[in-house]
Amino acid sequence: MQDLIDEDSVFCPFEETAEINTLAEGLVFSLKEEVDPLCLLAVDKLQFHLQHQQDWIHNFGLSEGIEGMVIGKMFGVLIVRTKAGRLGYLAAFSGKLAGKNHHSKFVPPIFDGLEQGGFLNAGMEMLTQLNEKINQLESYRNNSCEDEIHSLKSLRKQHSHSLQNKIFEQYHFLNKAGESKSLIQAFENTSAGKPPAGAGECAAPKLLQYAFSHEMEPLALAEFWWGLSPKSANWKHGHFYQPCLEKCAPILAHMLN
Repeated sequence: MQDLIDEDSVFCPFEETAEINTLAEGLVFSLKEEVDPLCLLAVDKLQFHLQHQQDWIHNFGLSEGIEGMVIGKMFGVLIVRTKAGRLGYLAAFSGKLAGKNHHSKFVPPIFDGLEQGGFLNAGMEMLTQLNEKINQLESYRNNSCEDEIHSLKSLRKQHSHSLQNKIFEQYHFLNKAGESKSLIQAFENTSAGKPPAGAGECAAPKLLQYAFSHEMEPLALAEFWWGLSPKSANWKHGHFYQPCLEKCAPILAHMLN
């Protein structure tokens, strides 16, 4: 699917100054724990945007009076050099932001499950219908319904498994050489043998995918958590983190090969 966001609205160029060029000189991409100075500069610009933009509303739990569940987000910046030699950065968010996959100044998802008319919406609707039917039959508390309930639960499990696999099949990741590997292939030699739910939706794979597909050279990466985290005490607002091992490591092993 063609990107819905124009490249000019995604690539954020740095000012061409001697200081910026000096910081970028000799920079080679690696997943190091130390945050590169150029990444810090890009993060400052992105966080300013998060604090002042008026295009969408997402409850990060940092301000009062915002409706909706509090959902902190992992954001990422990737310092890149374009084919024309321009130096700048790309930005991405994990999962969805404000209920959407596409926002100005952020790279698009690798697979857009929210696309109208897509198979995912139809698949989720069928799961909803199965759940409603099962709940309705269980509310009768009638032993005569047990066989039908069991059959519906088996159908729900089969459909859910099939839908998840079809989602996995939509993800293919590039590396610098232009070689593509599917999400299923990336995880086939792991201990689990299959991808976890949500794999491919993190910031780092999104950023590298956009860079490689637009012939940009990645130079440095940084990811930070923005907002409150009611589910995990490990994620702190404004703190930097390495790409996760569970969902990202097998993918990045290919993308950075």
